[in-house]
Amino acid sequence: MKKKYNTYKKSGVNMATADKLVNYISKISRKTYKKNSENKSFKNIGSFGSIFDLSKLKMNNPIIVSSTDGVGTKLEIANLLKKYDTIGIDLVAMCVNDLIVQGAKPIFFLDYIAVNKLKLSKVKKIIDGIVSGCKIADCALVGGETAEMPGTYQSNKFDLAGFAVGAVEKKNLLTKDKVKNNDVILAVPSSGLHSNGFSLVRHILKRKIKLSGSIKKDLIKPTKIYVKELNIINSKKLINGCANVTGGGLINNLMRVIPKNFSLNINLSKIKIKPIFKWLKKNNIKDSEMLRTFNCGVGFCIITNKKNVSRIKKVFSKEFQPYEIGYILKNKKKLEIKGKLEW
Repeated sequence: MKKKYNTYKKSGVNMATADKLVNYISKISRKTYKKNSENKSFKNIGSFGSIFDLSKLKMNNPIIVSSTDGVGTKLEIANLLKKYDTIGIDLVAMCVNDLIVQGAKPIFFLDYIAVNKLKLSKVKKIIDGIVSGCKIADCALVGGETAEMPGTYQSNKFDLAGFAVGAVEKKNLLTKDKVKNNDVILAVPSSGLHSNGFSLVRHILKRKIKLSGSIKKDLIKPTKIYVKELNIINSKKLINGCANVTGGGLINNLMRVIPKNFSLNINLSKIKIKPIFKWLKKNNIKDSEMLRTFNCGVGFCIITNKKNVSRIKKVFSKEFQPYEIGYILKNKKKLEIKGKLEW
């Protein structure tokens, strides 16, 4: 009688499929490499660690800035709609948009993908999105980890995490002390929900609400990556401060970059609210909850001197034109809010 052996494959982990994926990632990730950063004597994908030659950056006194994040339960929207080719863009965006707040240019990115069972077609689409995001952010995908974890994740479930590293000349690092009295606050439009508040979105969807085609598109629309525009503006020294509007909403994220003894003055009635947020508001959500949970149409904020506004606007496309929503004052009272969100 032939003896039956236990194998890793029988436990739910297929190493052969994992090897095929590594080969795919190795090929596709090369599309994100910059000519001056590629080391031809070393292969990042498939190695134990990834390398990046900082000397190629041509910086005199570089400061390294790092960020890690995920996409939250937007993963479940991807599963619901069976659309996986853009969720990777979200992953890159959630990391690199934090780097540029401090003036850093993203230089490389790593991902972590955990799944119940490795399905090549599905994971390849996720990786394609990550590669697209890296190309938009002008950074290299230098490595990552794909973990097949039966028993930890339910059937068809997966999780994503990302890690980005950027660099900035020490003298160009954006810090709170650069924010000045009478600086204006520019709101840069979001592409939509970005990757925050989806647990509340999914709670609403449990009511079996019928989704129109436009709402479906808005729910899965990838997070806007602001790297290109912010790099241009920062190179011209037009920024005194900025904030990525993610978890916690507009007010909480702006408060993180306001110096001591200065106040944040915001006029909520100036915010240009996108249709997806108006749709959410109709589902019995208070204004305060909308502001705290969602970006409400403002994906990024730039704090600058009034004289720089016209030059900053020229850098952005029509869809993402910045507009004024407030200002900074030297004032011990930290926050002044006026107006209401115009639904």
